Amino acid sequence: MLCTCSIDESQLAFASKISFTQSRSSLRSLIFLRCTHVEFWDWSWQELALYDLAEMIRYVNKITKAKIFVVGHSQGTIMSLAAFTKPDIVDMVKAAALLCPISYLDHITSDFVLGLVKIRLDEVILALGIHQLNFKSNMGTQIMDMMCDGHIHCDIWLSAITGKNCCFNDSRIDFYLEYEPHPSSSKNLHHLFQMIRKGSFAMYDYGMWKNLMRYNQPKPPVFDISQIPTSLPLWMGYGGNDALADAIDVQHTLKGLKSKPDLLYIEEYGHIDFLLSTRAKTDVYDDMIRFFNSVQKVSSFK
Repeated sequence: MLCTCSIDESQLAFASKISFTQSRSSLRSLIFLRCTHVEFWDWSWQELALYDLAEMIRYVNKITKAKIFVVGHSQGTIMSLAAFTKPDIVDMVKAAALLCPISYLDHITSDFVLGLVKIRLDEVILALGIHQLNFKSNMGTQIMDMMCDGHIHCDIWLSAITGKNCCFNDSRIDFYLEYEPHPSSSKNLHHLFQMIRKGSFAMYDYGMWKNLMRYNQPKPPVFDISQIPTSLPLWMGYGGNDALADAIDVQHTLKGLKSKPDLLYIEEYGHIDFLLSTRAKTDVYDDMIRFFNSVQKVSSFK
């Protein structure tokens, strides 16, 4: 989510632009390619960060003539941090709030995900020529029905992937599944699994020879988050029951930054709680808005 802030004498007001990027790569792809084309799905979060998010920030900045507040959750955090390593992008951002940051994934505790990584499901899918991951397709629907109805209840399935969510409203699961998960690319899954295996926050690894052609080096370049300027205020929220954004990996991210972000740690929260907890407003969002307000008030006196 991208926000700008306007001030009057009585209150701070945020105008928001909610951006969905999971199922698309770039404007070029949307214009020239159909979703049935292999090339349409030739992207990972790397392209989402350096093209989609970067272009959205430029657009909002151009329209509003103001610096932007950025809010990201999970994959949105790695997109944000990767984009912030680019000086021309970070200069347009006033502050950022990152929920469940996953820039490092080598300490995830999700047995479900670790099992998929172990059998190299990502590589199998790509080898089979499957480039789109769509749980709304006929095959995807059958898999979801099988997992939720035949073998394991959906709230348990979600917990197996994301960690135990303390305050998620289980009765709303069927409603949420009408809209989630969005289609993604097999390449994106492969990139995320590379992060788990390698323990690095780096660009997509094509293999030595293709890396040489694309990056002029045998290994993919890392996103150096120490290049994110200390002038960018950061806020991070993470939970003790999060099986994806493990506290050890969050600390790895914090050590890589030159700045010291404001932190919110909630011991009982899992990965989904930061979005859908019945207590999220008081537990999370009030503190996040307090942070944004404090940044805006400080900048208004400069």
